[in-house]
Amino acid sequence: MSKTAIPPASAPVPRHLLPPSGHGGRAGLRRSATLVAAWAALTLALAPGAGQATTQNDVVSAVLLGGWQQGDGSHMAALRIDLAPGWKTYWRSPGEAGIPPSFDWSGSDNLASVQPLWPAPSVFYLNGMRSIGYHDQLVLPLQITARDPSRPVTLNARIDLGICRDICLPATLTVAASLTPPGANDPAIRASLAAMPHKGAEAGLRSASCVVEPISDGLRITATLALPRQGRDEVVAFETADPSIWVAESRAERRGEHLVATTDLVPPSGRPFALDRSGMTLTVLSDRGAVEIDGCPAP
Repeated sequence: MSKTAIPPASAPVPRHLLPPSGHGGRAGLRRSATLVAAWAALTLALAPGAGQATTQNDVVSAVLLGGWQQGDGSHMAALRIDLAPGWKTYWRSPGEAGIPPSFDWSGSDNLASVQPLWPAPSVFYLNGMRSIGYHDQLVLPLQITARDPSRPVTLNARIDLGICRDICLPATLTVAASLTPPGANDPAIRASLAAMPHKGAEAGLRSASCVVEPISDGLRITATLALPRQGRDEVVAFETADPSIWVAESRAERRGEHLVATTDLVPPSGRPFALDRSGMTLTVLSDRGAVEIDGCPAP
């Protein structure tokens, strides 16, 4: 695991936390404001006397779990991230207040593809902002496809992620492992696979539809889900096939047997756009787990 240098309290915002050139409008401004606020909280918290944690090594570590080879020749491994008490990290779609993790596997050998299989996350609130992620420990299953299944796969990865407690800080982790068939069953990986979101049909989803209307800088989408109540405090996370589209924090409410959720989608252009409905993913989160719904057709 690499060590992240912590800047002095007067440090400028790093360039990688600023929106890409040309990413204007509300999407760029909101993303920039969120990340700059997180960086400001970090630098203030690290001012003299503000706290005891001074490096990421104090609060986060990671290791690859070797797992086993599957019947189709792919390999089921996992990334385990351990966090200090009270700290959390983020899901693939972390909300306005979170930083999504990024993975670089380019240093690996005999590797064709890696597919993360995300277990159901939790919903957090900090300073009135909602984020989605994991606390204490995340075991993230990884479905590994080798270029040559008869040979071992050597994994070398760099992971950039955000970690938060009362403050937030960026972390960079490096992990490595050699996956040699056949491997061995791992209860921790099995438990995370069992904690993945249910599909809509498994949760009793009868129908799902989305009404889309243009707004000045993008689209407003309202999803109506004929879905039994999943638990307390249901939250709906919207994802699009295009990661450059900014997604606002959604609002959800129960209307009889239906869960209705609304959000705004703002592209880099800051104008209405053609939405790929089939590429939408809606995830309903509650205290009892998660339900994942693929696509959102018109009513």
